[in-house]
Amino acid sequence: MAKITVQNTQITVIKQNEDDYISLTDMLKAKDGEFFFSNWLRNRNTIEFLGIWERLMNPNFNCAEFDIIKSQAGLNRFRLSAKEWTEKTNAIGIISKAGRYGGTYAHKDIAFEFAMWISPEFKVYLIREFQRLKDEEQKQLGWTAKRELSKINYRIHTDAIKQNLIPEEVTAAQASIIYAEEADVLNVAMFGQTAKQWREAHPELKGNIRDYASINELICLANMENINAVLIDEGVPQGDRLVRLNQIAINQMRVLENDDNRNLLK
Repeated sequence: MAKITVQNTQITVIKQNEDDYISLTDMLKAKDGEFFFSNWLRNRNTIEFLGIWERLMNPNFNCAEFDIIKSQAGLNRFRLSAKEWTEKTNAIGIISKAGRYGGTYAHKDIAFEFAMWISPEFKVYLIREFQRLKDEEQKQLGWTAKRELSKINYRIHTDAIKQNLIPEEVTAAQASIIYAEEADVLNVAMFGQTAKQWREAHPELKGNIRDYASINELICLANMENINAVLIDEGVPQGDRLVRLNQIAINQMRVLENDDNRNLLK
């Protein structure tokens, strides 16, 4: 569940079968006067729009029942609730939910159409705020992906350090220093600075140097962790490993940054 604010009206957005559904109940609060969802649903143009959408998106849509409803739409006596619409036609575009966040929700395609009934201006702002929400979700997704990517070869790397570089009898504090030193071998090879140097240069930022790395840089880091583990197993001295890893980082970044698909990686 998420919330967006459109012209001082807070509107709930939920996920339903991986699709975004927007609260029509919340949207109604932005319309002046006493109006209900059924006022919009009884309109013939609304029924025709919903029917077209359901035929495209819903293989189980009851077209026969829809034709009956369509024939009555627009008449003075015609009334239709969201529940009746869903039950009679097996519609999926509009749903009713109970509980704390209950109300009538509609697929974003239908919700944007409903917004026009409130006002053209409201529709424009709704689309803009919804897109802003989607952009924020993508940023969060990218951050999570980057963090997960940075962990791909972490276990292999730390196991190599433990087996080859840490003596059998050391304290936990001493072992952590060795792990940190090896992590900084990668940091220096990739970024040209240690974690401590980065923190001192960026006291205003939270997290660590890898939190602010690009996807391309994290791909290189993941590869370098694996390569460094192999070099450690082979007994290559730390200084020599640093030089080789730096060369690898330069070559791999050159390939990634010049790749025709680099926009997919960033």
